[in-house]
Amino acid sequence: MILDEYKTISQKVGEGFYSEKRSKFLAFAHHVTSEDEIKSILQAYKKKYYDARHCCYAYMLGAERVNFRANDDGEPSSTAGKPILGQINSFELTDILIVVIRYFGGTKLGTSGLIVAYRSAAAAAIEASQIEVKLVEETITYTFAYPMMNQVMRIVKELQPRIVSQTFDNTCSITLAIRQSEAERLKNALHKLSFE
Repeated sequence: MILDEYKTISQKVGEGFYSEKRSKFLAFAHHVTSEDEIKSILQAYKKKYYDARHCCYAYMLGAERVNFRANDDGEPSSTAGKPILGQINSFELTDILIVVIRYFGGTKLGTSGLIVAYRSAAAAAIEASQIEVKLVEETITYTFAYPMMNQVMRIVKELQPRIVSQTFDNTCSITLAIRQSEAERLKNALHKLSFE
């Protein structure tokens, strides 16, 4: 079975907050699609919160959920980035960056206290976000002679792919996007037309 849908968050930034022993944790969840985008968002936070002690983050990219990173930014190893990434995983999200800014309150929280704080802040940011299910689509371009127009449109009507572009001339061309699990069916249906 092809897994052709994934969960991410909308473009609206989700904000979360957690505080413990006067330490403040500000969390922000962003919809992202590239590492360059992530870098520029992180730079903006480091600039905006230049007086904060730590700027920790985790991200997950791609429908396969194999491109990810967690960063503790000076906190004890695995007490910040990992708990943030853990929240991304427990909500099964991708194409997401969560940044947690920490203002130190003067009292050390210890490793378990830090893990709870970063996890809670990240969860609050996710809960303030709008989760969306998106489809992994495959794009298929089909070229055909004008007299075949009705047959092609019948397949489009039946399988409901999204029409990306179309040109109708002596030789016609149509580009369709369809969820990955249905792509083979669409290809086969169009392929059959060529031999009718």
